Order: sequence, then structure tokens, then C-alpha cells
Amino acid sequence: MTTLTAQFDVPIGVDSPRTSRKAVLAVLGVWGYVDEAWTDDLSVVVSELVTNAVQHGAGSVVIGVEANGPQVVLSVADGSAVVPRRREPDGRGGRGLLLVEALTRRWHVEEHEGGKRVRAELRLYPDGDGPGREDQ
Repeated sequence: MTTLTAQFDVPIGVDSPRTSRKAVLAVLGVWGYVDEAWTDDLSVVVSELVTNAVQHGAGSVVIGVEANGPQVVLSVADGSAVVPRRREPDGRGGRGLLLVEALTRRWHVEEHEGGKRVRAELRLYPDGDGPGREDQ
């Protein structure tokens, strides 16, 4: 099976998380990833990672999506080398990375062009093979 990929820049601003969700859902929808419960979880992960990049990162935000069968990886890159860390939730936040941890198989941070890229491996797509199987 072929890995499908997409990458796009996100305009920085208060609408960045919403714009990013719409764009990622559109790309994955075209590829056949339309299970509502799965895309609901994906939407939360996109929102949290983009919000972190806009609030705590630097420079532009770049989103990447990779899909191979049931395996989908979302990445969000920004120009800051500061690694995000979980913190205790309080009235101002701290729940984002807890949600990312709860809704993904795993996530990690890697150096990327002088900044960082957060890569989140989503839970496997529900049908087990993922959309776009070659035998269809």
C-alpha cells in the first residue's frame, strides 16, 4: 500500500486551530478517512497541537499528514526549539498534551529546520485496513 502525504502552511492567528482542523479533515476525507468517532478524536489532537504551536512556538506553523492503511501520523512544526512538556492542569490550561496522549498511540518531538516538529501517531483507523485498500 502506498503512503499518502500532505503538507501545508497554516496562517497564524486566532483561527489557526479551526482552519487546521478543517484542512486536515478535508484531506483525510478525500482519502476516505471518514469514521466520525475517529475524526472527532483527530480534531482534538489537531486543535491542541496547533494551539500549542501558535501560543508557544515561533515563526510559521506547518502541518503534515501521512496515511498508510490504518496508520495515520499528524505532525505540527514551528520555529521554536522549545520542547513542549506536560504540566499540571490549572485555570489557564495544561490539558492539551494530556488530551494528545489520551487520543493517540504515541507522540514525540523531533528537531526540524531549527525548530521542532511534534509527531502524533493516531489510533489505528477503525476498519483495520484503512480506506483505499488496493483490493477494493
